[in-house]
Amino acid sequence: MKHNRQVCCSIFADVMSMYTVQQYITQFHLQPHPEGGYYCRTYASDESINAAALPVRFNGNRLLSTAIYFLLEGKQFSAFHRIKSDELWHFYTGAGLHIYVIHPDGNAEILKLGNDIENGYRFQQLVKAGCWFASMPVDENSFSFVGCTVAPGFDFEDFELADKATLLQQYPQHEQWINQLCK
Repeated sequence: MKHNRQVCCSIFADVMSMYTVQQYITQFHLQPHPEGGYYCRTYASDESINAAALPVRFNGNRLLSTAIYFLLEGKQFSAFHRIKSDELWHFYTGAGLHIYVIHPDGNAEILKLGNDIENGYRFQQLVKAGCWFASMPVDENSFSFVGCTVAPGFDFEDFELADKATLLQQYPQHEQWINQLCK
């Protein structure tokens, strides 16, 4: 049984790698995302959390959780932004993805999302609420097809696209990233 599962997974991976970016966009009904790339909401919980039970940073009720597919073509990037919830990233196929994170205290890190385990990549990476983050495929001749799960659920009211000048003033030590990954 284990061998059959490995063969099946291998065949699925081969088929997935043969898709073009346009086929992913069409197959998964992806639309342009304001931060860059393409997305489609795949899940929104039926239940919500009352605003009174949420931290004060939220100004209304929120769904328990939401999830999206997200795709970046090789030279595209997801511009620096932040949200008020934790966001768990999942790798599906294509090239690995670097997620550039600037923590509120100014510390920064690159989270490696992908299947190149030997080089420090992971199938899941977490960006904590309130961090500025941006992402970009590691191979400009490929694409990254990933997913994101947000809890409490994502709401565009909680989305803030970075202003380059403000971010540079606040975190001058990350000037290279900010200049490269802001719109």
